[in-house]
Amino acid sequence: MAEPLSIAYSPCPNDTFVFHAWAHGLVPGADAPEVTFADIDVTNGLAERGELDVLKVSYAALPWVLDEYALLPCGGALGRGCGPLVLTRPELAAGPGAGDLTGRTVAVPSERSTAYLLFRLWAAKAVPGGFGEIVVLPFHEIMPAVRDGRVDAGLVIHEARFTYQQYGLHRLADMGEAWEQETGLPIPLGAIIAKRSLGAERLQALAGTIRDSVRQAWADPSASRAYVLAHAQEMDPAVADQHIGLYVNEFTADLGEEGYGAVRALLTRAAEKGLVPPLAPGALDL
Repeated sequence: MAEPLSIAYSPCPNDTFVFHAWAHGLVPGADAPEVTFADIDVTNGLAERGELDVLKVSYAALPWVLDEYALLPCGGALGRGCGPLVLTRPELAAGPGAGDLTGRTVAVPSERSTAYLLFRLWAAKAVPGGFGEIVVLPFHEIMPAVRDGRVDAGLVIHEARFTYQQYGLHRLADMGEAWEQETGLPIPLGAIIAKRSLGAERLQALAGTIRDSVRQAWADPSASRAYVLAHAQEMDPAVADQHIGLYVNEFTADLGEEGYGAVRALLTRAAEKGLVPPLAPGALDL
């Protein structure tokens, strides 16, 4: 009997919702995996070191890991109206030079994150003077750091889109909005990857398992409710529902032509600016 696969994903509602059925052995013909919960900066690092069989990582991290891992066509986060936000305190967004981030300290969730890559593409035009220091913080620490004045601005992801006003913060820019206006494409955020050494047949079966897990979650949302809320870091249940509604969509079940096109567009544009290594031909193929 094969060893159970090891997987790492975040404790965020979209991931626990998507993977609930598989993680609990509820997908017919698929063994439950060994689950590790980790922040995206941690999972990106795990992938670069070749640890674990299956990982949720940033699409921006793919150019560094696709030799060892294959991109799966399902289970990830890609969509519209769901991009990262740049937040500041109100006093930094008012008056002369409002919103100018030149020389400012900015907190980001990971230097390999898609959020940071979108931020750098946006900032090349919006902040021609360049930043001061970039500080990497776990995503749930960024808004308190901005609020308390430890950093000047923060690049936030996940449920922060729904809660930043509770911290008294001002939305300076929406990275997803900028991306969609420029490209017309959905926003690639988080990818599911699996080790190529598993072999083509097992990778295809794994993609089927994840699709089944997604479909079970949609068919009976109440089944995953306790699992989602248990790992949602005291998140309000209504916010958890908004989070799932935004980040779990048709692209979660299958990237499709448009989803793959968005991923290629992001990584090609970034490579042209020297922000990531160029993709080898066929690198996104399963």
